[in-house]
Amino acid sequence: MLFNAARTAGKILSLTVLLVSTSLAQAQSQILSVTAYPAVDEIIKAAMPQWKKTHPNVEIKLVSRAFEDHHTAMTTALSTSSNLPDVMALEFAYVGRFGAGGGLEDLSQSPYRIKDTQMRFVPFAFRQATLSTGAVVAAPTDIGPGTLLYRTDLLKKAGVSEAELTQSWDSFVASGVKIKATTGAYLMAHARDIKDILIRSNVKPGDGLYFDAAGKVVVDSSRFVRAFELARRVRQQQLDGKISGWSTAWSQGFKNGNIATQMSGAWLAGQMASWIAPTTKGLWRASQLPEKAWGAWGGTFYAIPKAAKNKALAWEFIQFMTLNRDAQLSAFKVQDAFPALLEAHTDPFYDQPIEFLGGQKARLLWREAALKINAIDVNKLDPIADEIVNTELDKVLDQGKDIPKALADAKALLERRARR
Repeated sequence: MLFNAARTAGKILSLTVLLVSTSLAQAQSQILSVTAYPAVDEIIKAAMPQWKKTHPNVEIKLVSRAFEDHHTAMTTALSTSSNLPDVMALEFAYVGRFGAGGGLEDLSQSPYRIKDTQMRFVPFAFRQATLSTGAVVAAPTDIGPGTLLYRTDLLKKAGVSEAELTQSWDSFVASGVKIKATTGAYLMAHARDIKDILIRSNVKPGDGLYFDAAGKVVVDSSRFVRAFELARRVRQQQLDGKISGWSTAWSQGFKNGNIATQMSGAWLAGQMASWIAPTTKGLWRASQLPEKAWGAWGGTFYAIPKAAKNKALAWEFIQFMTLNRDAQLSAFKVQDAFPALLEAHTDPFYDQPIEFLGGQKARLLWREAALKINAIDVNKLDPIADEIVNTELDKVLDQGKDIPKALADAKALLERRARR
C-alpha cells in the first residue's frame, strides 16, 4: 500500500513537472507572422533554418499571395487595422502610398534607429523608403538595377553592334529600324517601355518621378516631353509590338525571336532563364541602358505595421533579412534578388559567367548600375500619377493626341487629385 501511494505520488509529480515544462515552453515560444509574394516567400523559406539557430522558439507563420492579391490584402488590412502581420513585404511602388497613409512604423525612430545603418545600404534604395518628412517606413532588401537585354542573333543579322544600339536613344531607335527591316522583329514589346526609363533619367536630387521636392507636379517637364516624343517615334515607325508586359504574347515574343530588346531590372535575366524563355539560352546579352540612363525597376522592402503585435521580434527578423550578408547573397544566388546590402556586393559570385547570357559576367554591369542610380523620392500619389501618365501616353500613341496637350491634361488631373 505504501508502495502504491509512493507510485501514485510519483505519477502526480511527473505530471506536474510535465505540465510546468509544457507551460514554460508555450510561454517561451512565439509566432511571428509574415506576409509576402512570389519569389520573396521562397527567399524567406530558405532563410528559416538559419533564423531558427538564433530563434529556436520562434515560429514564422508565412502567408503568401499572388503579387496583386498580396498588396490588395495589405491595403485592406492597413485601412481597417485588422488581420495585420508583424512583417509585410512590399514592392517599391507601394512603399510611398502605404507609408504616407500612416499605418507603418517609422524605422528611423527608437528602438529601430535604421538610420544608424543607412550607409550599409545602396543609397537609392534607402532613399526610396524615406518620406519627405524624414520618416523611413521600410527597410530595403533587394533592388532592380536597370539593364538592357538584347538578342545577339537578331543584332548580328541586322548588322547592329551593341555600341550602336546603346550609344544614344536616337541610335537605339535607328537600330530598331534596321532590325525591323532585316529580321522583321520588333525593337521592343511596347513603346511605353522607353517612356518608363526616360522619365526615371536625370531626376534632380530630392525630386520624385512625378513631383518635385516642393510637391509640385512635374509631368510636363522636359523629361516627360522627351519620353513621350521617343515613344511616339517608336510607334510611328512600327518598332513596337503593342504587347503588354507579362502577357502570353510577351513571353512568346521572346521565345520566337519577335522581340529584339527588353529594358527591365536585372532580375529579368533570371526569370527569362528559368521560365519565360529558357530555350533561348545563349542568345541574349545584357548592357547598360542606352545613353547611360541609370534607372531602377522595382525592389523589395520589409515594413512593420503600427498595429503589429510583435514589433521587437519583427525588427529582429527584418535586420536578419536585410543586414545579414549571407542571407542577402543566398537570395541573390537562388532567386536573382540583387542585394540592397553593400556588404553583399563583394563576392566571387559577381565574377561568375551567366550561362543564359552566353557566359557574360553581367552581374558586374548591374553592380556598377546599382551605385550610379539616383535616389528618387516617393510620393503617396505615385501609383495614381503612373496611371494618369500612361493613359495620356496611350492617347498620344493610339489616337494621335498632341504631346503638350496630353501632358498638360495629365498635370491638371494630377493637381486636382493632389488637392483632395
